[in-house]
Amino acid sequence: MLAPVLAPVLAVALAVTPLSRPALAMNELRFVVPGAEDRLRETLEASSLLATAQREDQLDPLDITSAAQAEYGRLIGLLYEEGYYAPRISIRIDGREAADISTLHPPGAIGTVEVSVDLGPQFRFGRADVGPVAPGSELPPGFVSGGVARSTLVRDTSIAAVEGWRAQGHALAESAGQEVTANHANQQLDVTLRVAPGPRLRFGQLRPRGNERTRSARIVAIAGVNSGEIYDPEEVLEAETRLRRTGTFASAAIRTAEQANPDGTIDMDVLIEEAPPRRLGVGAEIDSTAGLRLTGFWLHRNLLGGAERLRLEAAVEGIAARVGGLGFALDARYTRPATFNSDTDLELGLRAVRVDERDYGADAVEADARLLRRYSQRLTGHAGLVLRFERARFGVDRTLSGDFGTVALPLGLTWDSRDRALDATSGFFLMGEVKPYAGFSDAGNGVRMRLDARIYADMGSEGRFVLAGRAQAGAILGSALTATPRDYLFYSGGGGTVRGLPFQSLGVTQGGVASGGQGFAAVSGEVRARITERIGITAFADAGYVSSGAFSGASDWQAGAGIGFRYQTPLGPMRVDVATPVRRNAGATGGRLQLYVGVGQAF
Repeated sequence: MLAPVLAPVLAVALAVTPLSRPALAMNELRFVVPGAEDRLRETLEASSLLATAQREDQLDPLDITSAAQAEYGRLIGLLYEEGYYAPRISIRIDGREAADISTLHPPGAIGTVEVSVDLGPQFRFGRADVGPVAPGSELPPGFVSGGVARSTLVRDTSIAAVEGWRAQGHALAESAGQEVTANHANQQLDVTLRVAPGPRLRFGQLRPRGNERTRSARIVAIAGVNSGEIYDPEEVLEAETRLRRTGTFASAAIRTAEQANPDGTIDMDVLIEEAPPRRLGVGAEIDSTAGLRLTGFWLHRNLLGGAERLRLEAAVEGIAARVGGLGFALDARYTRPATFNSDTDLELGLRAVRVDERDYGADAVEADARLLRRYSQRLTGHAGLVLRFERARFGVDRTLSGDFGTVALPLGLTWDSRDRALDATSGFFLMGEVKPYAGFSDAGNGVRMRLDARIYADMGSEGRFVLAGRAQAGAILGSALTATPRDYLFYSGGGGTVRGLPFQSLGVTQGGVASGGQGFAAVSGEVRARITERIGITAFADAGYVSSGAFSGASDWQAGAGIGFRYQTPLGPMRVDVATPVRRNAGATGGRLQLYVGVGQAF
């Protein structure tokens, strides 16, 4: 039995190579599509239910018969999308038309299945009308008289016309029907689409639904939709993003009411599913010189019922380190979203650290208050107040000591257009910060500046071959080197700067005292190749520079290069890098190879 359907003019037969199958299996599947272009043939085969069953070894005769009978509708829909409205499709199972076979009595065994498609003529639009259309609407360019009459164009044009009115504030705009006539004699499709714009409306009330632990007033504040303003679907999407960004909600969706209010407003339901309130996490990183670093955290996503986050984190580093000793960090951070406005978060932090590095050891405590402002999906800014006190021991045999107290006002901007933070394949990242500080005890006054720029280029291979580059720079102005907190100074070497050289192996020496410098620059380049869906390799080269002054005074540089292995996990790529020095700075020590293990790309 032939099913009526559509097509053009070139003849091709596609055969899927028969494989060795059990007795009941489909031994061969053939596609015969005369006149089809390669792209269309590939689309038909890739979407075929029979081909899918063959790939997945679902070859029971009943399964094959059921797939063949459903294949007619699948292929017709695909052909309509290409403008073929008069095709003839035949699907034969060992010579019998599949539509004539009862699934109650399927064949006992199946040898060959042949799918034959006579495309027929490709239809074009005769009449292509849509209206009314809102000013500024962008309709699909192919929906014009004489264009190929793809069914997807009809659908997309109807959607675009409705969305055009909604973008103008007509929240209840909808399709008012369509007239579609296929003229087989002229091989034309006449289409008339009608839109009902409805009234222009303003935002009404937001009505949270599904929240159990989160106060409704806070959900409304975080969403940031202002009642009384003209309805804007983009603002609705932004509100959903703000809610999901808190981490408090597993899902958040906003739906407009079915009817407008008498005052010209429309209410919206905020459909919430709350995430589990608590979370635990652990992590580990290995550096062959700096040793093992272990981290763990406890997170509460909804501390006070207003989507506030409390994160407690601890870290121990320097385990089995070749240089330096054990260090620790304890950090408590409270974040309140939608403070002052829906796009500004308040962060309060308290931190205690002990470090034992190559050139110095220090105990420090720090308290900070920051505001994080999101100006767009890509641009964020931060400003804050940081009070820090550091007691450091440095110099030969740690015979010198200093108490460095600072009150700092960090200001920064970040532009992030990466597709993925942990495994970027395109876009770029740019972060700049200026941190003026006033010193007390042994610390002077100054300003610390730093810049981090990263760029990623997918070489037309859907992430299989990526070039990545990074440039870093930093400078300290105002305070003397000896009056600058040890933690503010810049070093090079290790996983974050120059792989292949030991951690913080490049600094400066002034008056016989080794320390970090007040000027810093580093560049890195990587070539990343994905071998399989999970396995990848990387080749990289890094170089770093440190100077005693802000790019003045005594200076030196170092460079390293190496290769890496990547394995994709649900958390991001597991990274194993092995690097060797290319240029050692004066006085640098360490072996010929350095090992780095972590989660996520190096940058």
